[in-house]
Amino acid sequence: MTEQRIFHGEISPGDIARALYAEFHRGNYQVQQFGDSEEVAVQIASRQFTRSGGKTALTIALRKVEDGVAVQIGEQNWLGVAASLGQTVLETMRNPWGLLGRLDDLAQDVESLQLTDKVWMTIENVARGMGATFEISERLRRLVCEYCLTANPVGEASCLACGAPLGRVQPRTCKNCGFVIRSNESICPNCSRPL
Repeated sequence: MTEQRIFHGEISPGDIARALYAEFHRGNYQVQQFGDSEEVAVQIASRQFTRSGGKTALTIALRKVEDGVAVQIGEQNWLGVAASLGQTVLETMRNPWGLLGRLDDLAQDVESLQLTDKVWMTIENVARGMGATFEISERLRRLVCEYCLTANPVGEASCLACGAPLGRVQPRTCKNCGFVIRSNESICPNCSRPL
């Protein structure tokens, strides 16, 4: 299952990609980046010849959207981590003292299982540092009257020009993922959580 969040503000896919590279391209992980300024894919994976832990890989898709960036994290491939944890359990069952020799493997496996959460934390820290949030950006805080096509500030109950009600066109975002939703929606079409 993939998860998508949208950060509104002065942020680009490259900003997030650079932060992910700086945070994860060290130790047992390597980071690769593909794409251009509008769409970037970042892959974080275990290095080929790591001494401890199982293999894992995670892909993050970054796409420029109007006044922000959509971030989608794919499902983590952690089959190698599960195999490594299984091996630790088997060796511990045969010889409990064997666990001492596998502590590095165990620590790396636990770190790999937390990779998705650490990636989201890094992305959210970068977004926060650049002033990007799940809230609609200032530029998008105008809505157009359905009757006279006049731009009005968000929150106005009626059109400044013709007085028509603006309730149906008021934009808002999901508090969980930042997706722009309609006023009549009660469940976010992006993350399926109640609003």
